[in-house]
Amino acid sequence: MSETDKVDAGDELPQDLDVTGFVGPYTFPDNSRRRVPGVIYLGVAAVCLGLWAVRGPGGVLVNEGMVLVAVLLAAAGVFNLAAGHRLGVRETDALVAASRQVGFPVGHASAQLAWRGLRSRPTWRILLYSAEDPPERRGLVMVDGVDGHVVAHMVEDNPEDWSELS
Repeated sequence: MSETDKVDAGDELPQDLDVTGFVGPYTFPDNSRRRVPGVIYLGVAAVCLGLWAVRGPGGVLVNEGMVLVAVLLAAAGVFNLAAGHRLGVRETDALVAASRQVGFPVGHASAQLAWRGLRSRPTWRILLYSAEDPPERRGLVMVDGVDGHVVAHMVEDNPEDWSELS
């Protein structure tokens, strides 16, 4: 086995996150994928609690530590189920909502998916520049990724100096 084979034998990204095979617009993975590990955590927590209940306290391999593990896994499972919001608004729809909000013709724009709040609600952060060359205004708009309403926005004159690029 050569050195390059040893290096290539490591972990791999899932196919939907691998950018080397990019063939078109990128689709962000749906946040509801968090529900699968949530169900697994709850199942393992139930098994740990069941083992402890059957074997009773004071055992060597099955003891009070199983209850602690069951509680921690159950908490993680409930959080994953609660935070598994379905992404209902794609980046193109968020860009449309953001361009309506800023009130100027949009030139360049950039979208980033972030999460807010304790339940990790998906939120699009959209940075927009006006269509002039160089852009005179810019805006930052946060669009909810579940229902598409504008959470917050800010518009200002562009403070960047573009004179050296003319």
